[in-house]
Amino acid sequence: MPKQRITKEMVVHAAFEIARDSGMEQVMVKTIAGKIGCSVQPIYSYCKNMESLRQDVASQAKRFIQEYISSHIDKNDLFRSTGKAYLQLAEREPHLFKIFILHQRRGISSLDGLYQSEANPKAAEHIAGALGISVPKARQLHMHMLIYTLGIGTVLSVTTPGVPIDEIYRQQETAYQAFLHYTLNQKEGSPNET
Repeated sequence: MPKQRITKEMVVHAAFEIARDSGMEQVMVKTIAGKIGCSVQPIYSYCKNMESLRQDVASQAKRFIQEYISSHIDKNDLFRSTGKAYLQLAEREPHLFKIFILHQRRGISSLDGLYQSEANPKAAEHIAGALGISVPKARQLHMHMLIYTLGIGTVLSVTTPGVPIDEIYRQQETAYQAFLHYTLNQKEGSPNET
């Protein structure tokens, strides 16, 4: 039987599957070799730097999450369904959600900077049009909901046996109504608007 040629793509894929099933802390040369079914030697040729491999895994996780969210949103209720999709992800793929939440974000020194790096630039315009509010108010609402959803999603991803998803959705809807009320009652250009 000819020897199997181990490729970098195989190593990254195996590492991604390990991270998805067991968490990033389980992405080690030995576990990757076991997943592929080879000795550790070929893995070492691609893993001279485990941090680089973990970055490749994080990049693959980000692509997976983008595809997951895109396939789980309702085009008629984009804002709410996107938030729910993130919570579904936290419930169904807790290890990938944690990778997404915990990856290092360099150059961020404010919540606005975080919002700009994480949010779709067209999201606030879409929300403004859907709700009949100004773009600055939509940005404020979106940032509040982004922070809240990622926070409650983190709770969902780390609890065992897990908070029931319906309870999480109710909390998210309560937060949405509170943030919407707050946003609508802010005067245009107030210091709390982002």
